[in-house]
Formats: sequence, structure tokens, C-alpha cells
Amino acid sequence: MVSTTFLKLVSPCWKPSFEGENSNRGDVSGRIDGLLWHKDSGHHVNGDFSMAVIQANNLLEDHSQLESGPLSSLESGPHGTFVGIYDGHGGPETARFLNEHLFNNIKKFTSENQGMSADVITKAFLATEEEFLSLVKKQWAIKPLLASVGACCLVGIVCSGLLYVANAGDSRVVLGRLEKTVKQVKAVQLSIEHNASHESVREELHSLHPNDPQIVMLKHKVWRVKGLIQVSRSIGDAYLKRQEFNKEPLLAKFRLSQPFNKPILKAEPTILVQKLYPEDQFLIFASDGLWEQLSNQDAVDIVQSYPRNVRFLCQVLAFFSIYSTIFWLSGDQSYFARYCKETCESRAS
Repeated sequence: MVSTTFLKLVSPCWKPSFEGENSNRGDVSGRIDGLLWHKDSGHHVNGDFSMAVIQANNLLEDHSQLESGPLSSLESGPHGTFVGIYDGHGGPETARFLNEHLFNNIKKFTSENQGMSADVITKAFLATEEEFLSLVKKQWAIKPLLASVGACCLVGIVCSGLLYVANAGDSRVVLGRLEKTVKQVKAVQLSIEHNASHESVREELHSLHPNDPQIVMLKHKVWRVKGLIQVSRSIGDAYLKRQEFNKEPLLAKFRLSQPFNKPILKAEPTILVQKLYPEDQFLIFASDGLWEQLSNQDAVDIVQSYPRNVRFLCQVLAFFSIYSTIFWLSGDQSYFARYCKETCESRAS
């Protein structure tokens, strides 16, 4: 059975929250089946959803978030659905911080901008980054290891018929789109990944740091930024953002031999904005673990083959030891109908 402690820990992170007078909470209690917690159906401002969580281990570095309702603090502001996938590494603190602060910053800048936009999302990412780095500074003397904790951050927002995808790290979102001519659901990747295994990312790093021949290093057959981390963008990882956090008392394995005067990693996301069409069937948001095992089309085929069996889908995803979220899109009104999440074993990005 799932422990009471575990349920208390995950409940604020994985159970969706709803705001606004037009929202319908539905039954938030869910069901327990061995190590699986699942909720077969519920309602949010744009449609229906299902959700499930599988317990993988005791240390949870990853968090996810669903917010449905107002996307700003203004009564006349836009409504929609926000999804956040926070793939932590080095510890759970950054992912937890994102879960508690990023959406609030989205609402803040949406209010100031009087609408949703790519610029609003970028400002929210960077503001959340600054707030976390301020926390690292406050705790530097008593908890220097916090400087080595970070998270990849993948966000999806559905608002006014548009889909916004923002990514900092190597998580991925794939769209399942119905091709009517062949009557098949085809995979369309929507996000850009920031992992040093991609040549384009290595080229970007060399361009940003032309005087550092060791900005990317091949270590144990894996490309890593400064030989330490695979991702080139993240929230947190203060030890590679500011020189003040790359010294004692930080552990020696995180300290660089040469000082740096500009951030090595970036927090700014790459953003895609596109209209949703009736042919857009569902979205798969997942961290890198899924995509190391399945191609985009394989993942889409699995979801398409079992569109109504959320419990089975979670068991399939658990087989791959990944952390993922699945969204079901229906037409251009009821955008979100299926939400499935599985915790992964702790692993560094």
C-alpha cells in the first residue's frame, strides 16, 4: 500500500488545483491500488481529465503541476490551463520551488501584461530563477549543497485557443495529430531540448563561450557542460550560474578550476506558440527518461491504442521507469482530458 507519508508529500504536487467560479473540482480523493494512486475522471475549466501516480522510491526529485482557471489576478484576465513538469536533479528543492512559485509568477506577469504571451512566460521563468538564486544565497552558509540542485522545466499553457510550450532542459512534449488522409495519428515534436548530446546545443555553447575550449567535454562517452551536467538550460544549478556559488564550502566535485564571469547555464526557455486544431488529439509531456526508451511515434501509438485506460497507460510508462504526463486534447474547446503521471527513480540530468 502507498504510505500515508508518501501521500502527504505528493498530494500538493500532483493533485490538480482549480480556481475561479466556473471551475468544477469534481472528486479529488482518487483511488489507491497497491503502489498506484489514480483518479479516473474529473473536471477543470476547459474539459475533463484523469490522473495517476505510481510510487517509485522515497526520494522524489520531480514534481508536476496542473492549474486550471484564472491565469492572472485580474477579473477580466484570461482563463486557461497551466501544466508544469519539473524534472529535478541533485535534490528535490528546485522542482519543489518551481511548483510553489512559477505559476504565481505567470499570473503576476499576465496581469501586468493584460494577457498571455511568450514574453510573459519568459519573464516568469527568469523571475522564478532569481528568486531561487536568492534562496541559495540566504542559505549558502548553512546549506551550500543547495547551489548544486536544479531542475529542467517544461511548461504547457492552453489559453484562448492557443498552446504555449516553454522548455528549459531536456524534457519533451509531443503532439498526437490525426492525419485524415491516412487516418493515422502522427507524432509531432513541439519542444526544443537543451542537452549537450545534440550538436546544435554544443555549437550554441561554443558560440556563447568562445574562449573556453572546455565548455563541453566528452566524459565516459557522454557530452557534458564543463564535464558536469548534460543540460545547458535549467532553473537552479546556481554553481554554474554565478561564481559566488562555485567555491568552498561547496563540494570539490562541483567546483571549477577556473573562475567564470558569465553564467555557464541559462534559465531562459525556448518557447513555441501555436493554434490548436480539431486534428490535434493529445499531448505527451515527459522528461528525458521516456524518450530514451521510446521514439515519439512509439509513445503516440501507445496512447492512441489505449486512450481510455489511464491505469494501464501508467503501468506501461512505469515499465520504462520514467516520469511523464499525458494530455488528451479533443477539438478546440475541451482541450484537456487525460492526465497521467509516474515518478521516476532519482537520476541526475
